[in-house]
Formats: sequence, C-alpha cells, structure tokens
Amino acid sequence: MRQLILALPVLMAACVAPGTPQPQAARLSAEALTLTLSDGTICRARWAEAGGVGRMDDCGPGYGYSVRVVENPNVLRQLWTGLTGALGAEGAVPPMAEVVITDAMGRDHVFVSPPPRD
Repeated sequence: MRQLILALPVLMAACVAPGTPQPQAARLSAEALTLTLSDGTICRARWAEAGGVGRMDDCGPGYGYSVRVVENPNVLRQLWTGLTGALGAEGAVPPMAEVVITDAMGRDHVFVSPPPRD
C-alpha cells in the first residue's frame, strides 16, 4: 500500500502528455479573448458574446475560460475610458479583468488583462 501511495504522484504526472502546451498569456479586447500557449499557438474566443464563460475546444487540448470584469476600476481609468468613448473610440480601451483558463486536467491558470507593466 505504501508503494502505491509513493507512486501516485508519478502516475498522475504520466497522465499529462509530454509537450502539452500550457497557457502563457491571456489578453482581452472589448469582444475577444486571445490566449497564447507555450508552443506559440494563438487561440481566440468571443468572450463578450458568450457572457464571459465558455470553452475553446479547438485550441490545443481544449481550454475552459472565465472572464470577471472589474466593474469599478480606479478613477483615472474611468476618466480615460469616458474620454475615449466621448471622442468616438468606444471599445478602444480594453476592459480590466481577471481571466481564468482551465486546462484539460482541471488546473486553473489565472491572468489579468491588461497585463501589469514591469
């Protein structure tokens, strides 16, 4: 029994195919979620039409996604978004959001969009 318990992590790791691409970055526009995988694959989903939750079945092994938009961003961002909208550039400023990508093993990869600057 002890050998089985010690071997369990190795067996679980074997379930993940070697070389399976992993989510590296997620970015939002007003309508689209762009996911970049570790192998360079770029996948897109229309997150706004889907209500913020959906699946990218045709992307690598398939990924679920969930987008939680920050409803009340800081005052400067609110002013900038309002200004661009007033100038006719509605949707030019991507929403601030947390993006959770769920891989085939059920692991969550959490990103923020737009990504923080270094």
